[in-house]
Amino acid sequence: MKNYIELIEQTFDFPTRDFKVENNELIFNGVKLTEIIKQYGTPLKITYLPKISEHIQFSKKLFNQAIEKNNYKGSYTYCYCTKSSHFRFVLEEALKNDVHIETSSAFDIAIVKSLYQNKKIDKKTFIISNGFKRPAYTDGLCELITEGFNSIPILDNLDEIKAYQDLPVENINIGIRVASDEEPNFEFYTSRLGIRYSDVDKLYQEAIAPNPKFTLKMLHFFINTGVKDSAYYWSELSRFMYKYCELKKVCPELDSIDIGGGFPIRTSLQFDFDYEYMANQIIEYILWICKKNHVEEPNIYTEFGSYTVGESGATIYSVIDQKLQNDKELWYMIDGSFITHLPDVWGMNQKYIMLAINNWDSPHHKVNLGGLTCDSMDYYNSEMHSSEVFLPIIEKGEKQYIGFFHTGAYQESLGGYGGIQHCLIPAPPHVIIDRDEKGNIKSKLFSEAQSSDSMLKILGYM
Repeated sequence: MKNYIELIEQTFDFPTRDFKVENNELIFNGVKLTEIIKQYGTPLKITYLPKISEHIQFSKKLFNQAIEKNNYKGSYTYCYCTKSSHFRFVLEEALKNDVHIETSSAFDIAIVKSLYQNKKIDKKTFIISNGFKRPAYTDGLCELITEGFNSIPILDNLDEIKAYQDLPVENINIGIRVASDEEPNFEFYTSRLGIRYSDVDKLYQEAIAPNPKFTLKMLHFFINTGVKDSAYYWSELSRFMYKYCELKKVCPELDSIDIGGGFPIRTSLQFDFDYEYMANQIIEYILWICKKNHVEEPNIYTEFGSYTVGESGATIYSVIDQKLQNDKELWYMIDGSFITHLPDVWGMNQKYIMLAINNWDSPHHKVNLGGLTCDSMDYYNSEMHSSEVFLPIIEKGEKQYIGFFHTGAYQESLGGYGGIQHCLIPAPPHVIIDRDEKGNIKSKLFSEAQSSDSMLKILGYM
């Protein structure tokens, strides 16, 4: 029987840039995970901050190289999509890289003000504000605009612009989100968000152009699949760019596009995506359509969320028991829950990179992974590349740790961080890992495991 390391090396091109094995233990971005486990225990959430900056700088490099290669006249601006992870340590790491911010809710405005007060942003920082906006959200945007922030509300419905009409400022930059068609496998044809193509011109002519305080600066494009080399992606981008060119001819002030839906992240060791090719193709495609329509190419904004923070995250568990069910189904029971700690596993059948952390020299076998809740859906039994999960065989008294990697986007917010979880499973400790000026690894505890007292308080017992 093959050892676990032989299985991985024969299945994947391993080791990789992020993963390698030393002394039969997994190393993640140069971090020896068994030392982190020894210090903080399991279950455990980890954020490796340098990965955030690495991804931002990589994307900037690719787009700027493509701009130079194609003699593209517009500029490139990287925005971080805050809804992917609102944690302060994530925002502050991202903002070290001269990025801007895309918001999606009223409470984002409070975060923007906090960042400004702490001198992490200034009033020149772009605040691109998306989403269907209730009064609390538009009121917050009105405050930012009045106070001189570089805030651009992206209109999501025909009536939203009324919220900004009476502001005591001379100029308000406005954007319009254009509603894209969804993929053919969706249950509906057009996104519920944004303004349909047939209404964009009317909105501009009747509500924006006649009002001297409004300037239409940006058209916004978003599809759920993100940047993807598919007929669907190029078709929707083409349709959007033709609308941009059409509107640009009657609105000279329009000079920017926001192409939402970001680069994908690695969810398997078999992941294969040519980032450089896609960045270059996007620039070429936009430039070609603009030249065909005899309009100046726009400045390009991206709002990468998962791509910014996703690969910085890891979730670590211990195997606490083995259970053989039906004489053929072997379950490794973990000391946490997929439903509460990694809700996309349960809600979207999301697959992550899952690897053993220790015992790489042991033989392997097929297993099912079971969480602690009473829900029958609290399990993980297939990988992106395979319909099965394999892990080292555990001898009696032997500890086995496993890690789910690139889990840094959305899981805390979807799981209700700090709140009530299914079966009252507590949120695990969260550790931030960084490097000092000499490149040495340093870690600190961001949050303790959720306490019973915090839950009792929420539930009204205290």
